[in-house]
Amino acid sequence: MYQEEKTFTLRFTLEAAFPGDYAGDEDEQAWVREWEARIKPQLIKSVFESLRRHDGWTSHIRNRGVSPDNEIEIVLAKDFSQPLPFTLKR
Repeated sequence: MYQEEKTFTLRFTLEAAFPGDYAGDEDEQAWVREWEARIKPQLIKSVFESLRRHDGWTSHIRNRGVSPDNEIEIVLAKDFSQPLPFTLKR
């Protein structure tokens, strides 16, 4: 089977600023834990909810050996090898 691929990157860089007298690791990177526990899961859920609205496309997470703390790859696929289903939609 012939397959084509295109990569699109949406990168998030997390930054936290602290006062000049901050000694480092005092907060034990609570801001990173907030991203991992609350923001990232909701973001991924929202992405998949949006992608499911597009008929004919499927989506799933692909793991290429990179830690999910650093990268999540989402595959959005369209299969032209199967006949199109009959539909009455316009």
